[in-house]
Amino acid sequence: MDLTPRQIVVELDKYIVGQNEAKRSVAVAIRNRWRRQRVDDSIKQEISPKNIMMIGPTGVGKTEIARRLATLTGAPFIKVEATKYTEVGYYGRDVESMVRELVENSLAIVRSTEREKVHSEAVKRANERLLDLLLSPAPGTNKNDTDSDDDTNTTSDAKLIKTLKHERNREKIRKMLEDGLMEDRTVSIVSETKTIPMVMGNLPGMESMEIDFQEMFEKIAPKSRTKHELTVKEAREFLIDQESEQLINKEKVQASAVELAENLGIIFIDEIDKIVASEKQHGADVSRQGVQRDLLPIVEGTTVQTKYGYVKTDHILFIAAGAFHRAKPSDLMPELQGRFPIRVELNDLKKEDFVRILTEPNSALTKQYQALMRTENVELIFEPDSIEALAEYAYAINQKMQNIGARRLYTIMELLLEELSFEAPEKQGSKLTIDAPYVKQRIEKVSKDEDLSKFIL
Repeated sequence: MDLTPRQIVVELDKYIVGQNEAKRSVAVAIRNRWRRQRVDDSIKQEISPKNIMMIGPTGVGKTEIARRLATLTGAPFIKVEATKYTEVGYYGRDVESMVRELVENSLAIVRSTEREKVHSEAVKRANERLLDLLLSPAPGTNKNDTDSDDDTNTTSDAKLIKTLKHERNREKIRKMLEDGLMEDRTVSIVSETKTIPMVMGNLPGMESMEIDFQEMFEKIAPKSRTKHELTVKEAREFLIDQESEQLINKEKVQASAVELAENLGIIFIDEIDKIVASEKQHGADVSRQGVQRDLLPIVEGTTVQTKYGYVKTDHILFIAAGAFHRAKPSDLMPELQGRFPIRVELNDLKKEDFVRILTEPNSALTKQYQALMRTENVELIFEPDSIEALAEYAYAINQKMQNIGARRLYTIMELLLEELSFEAPEKQGSKLTIDAPYVKQRIEKVSKDEDLSKFIL
């Protein structure tokens, strides 16, 4: 990934409005990873990523920045909730499981890349197997040679004729396959699978034992044969998948996945403010403090056992996020705070931000609904004054009720377009215009009725 920090910010601007400080911070962090790959090996291992903590209310773009960043860079990425982990001994998941999930994500990326490399060869092999399924084997291939010496010449001539005829037929069928004339023909394919039972059920602190049991069952589990009746079109995809798996080197893929996760992996830890313990240390608060202690070695750098080998977390980029309404970043353990040296504060969304969110991003809600209506052959038009009205309602409701940021637009847009969405199949070929009076008609009553808006908006 050779994008400069400025180019990364430009790409993020296509999906996220504002929050320039956060975008710049993550862009620099990603570029530093690119730089690290190009320094001398003597100092390469000493350069660790500068983890980032995003602070801001819900719905302002914290998660979206991290997710779009991972998509942009092609890096392994997982989003985890800090609240689902717990100190070993309490009910919940072990914090090391986030690293295992990251490796699984990395494995999927590497496997996809390797499958693309062998795709052309896999297609060739799949087509040959299709020909074998559509045409019986060449004469003499599965037949014991019991001919006498006297008949050798005669038999050889007959076999040669049959072989030539078989080859001609095979080429005819190959041509028909290439021309797509046999896509609806049915063939039978037998596949082999191993039935591997689930082990241990994710008991806290037992993940390493679970891995050992899983590997043991994979080796001893019996194979079950299943016969599939598929069309040629379906069978081709099935066979391509089989051949691709056989062509790729599993050990190489696993080693590359571990390396990719170690050097380019991104773990986004959301709701980190929810594991801040209160002053009274009892009950769940003890577990929250324990989660911080367990997170510390993962973020600092440790080695985690996975199904595919040991993974070092020293160079994984951690991005933490939290609203910090009832707590402050300084309430976290000092050691954990020190592992997130870059702090960025995301701003509350204003009315102008809502206007931009509704119009500028490639995946803006207005564009999404227009695309949905086009499937019904209905053209949906949003007038500029309707965008202004929607933004004003979203901002006002956030101020009056719980501030949920841009997520408020989802509920408002659903309420606004509910009737149109219901009646769209009956209005095919029509053009529907949304203006400010229509927005007011649909939203005004609910927004002013506080009892009603609590449940709807």
